[in-house]
Amino acid sequence: MLRAAREVFGELGYGAPMEDVARRARVGVGTVYRRFPSKDVLVRRIAEEETARLTEQARTALGQEEKPWSALSRFLRTSVASGAGRLLPPQVLRVGVDGEEQPGVPAASAPESVDETRVPQQRQGVGQDDLRVAGRRSAGAGDGLDGLGEETGAVELLEVVGRLVDRARESGELRRDVTVADVLLVIATAAPSLPDAAQQAAASARLLDILLEGLRSRPA
Repeated sequence: MLRAAREVFGELGYGAPMEDVARRARVGVGTVYRRFPSKDVLVRRIAEEETARLTEQARTALGQEEKPWSALSRFLRTSVASGAGRLLPPQVLRVGVDGEEQPGVPAASAPESVDETRVPQQRQGVGQDDLRVAGRRSAGAGDGLDGLGEETGAVELLEVVGRLVDRARESGELRRDVTVADVLLVIATAAPSLPDAAQQAAASARLLDILLEGLRSRPA
């Protein structure tokens, strides 16, 4: 049943009805609700598992790759190949950072406040206290995502990915304007859902190559 839910939500988003999950699992919708009392419970279970999987992949890349760019690209390739990006809660893709300056932008020209619904810049040396999941979202009603945030392990994921981003930026290999949210958007974007597994793998690899090239800094 969880496999069916991952497939449905991965293809249609968390707004897909429970009836679609039941059809994919070839059971009655009542059976789904006996296992998961509400859609919220099912969505939280999947979001927590996928967020934890991405966090572990980021930790592995940090621990096993000495070169900053190699660590970041390994994390991206591993996470895209796993398909976890299709199941990230939308809140994780909108990171809010309070009172920061944009890299390379004079303080006077930086905005005085940050709109939580937008993806802002990430500052150097960002820590767990500087990251939060955006409080507002644009996902549809009834998607089971209300209140998702820190309880899904999102803060931990953002902190670990932030370390990957900081290291790659400090090495000069990552563009200075790239943020944690940008990296997570790459994961979500580079994981298309195609009916043929071979085509999906090839498309994901090609798209990720293009996106990685766009993340790299260029000599002045």
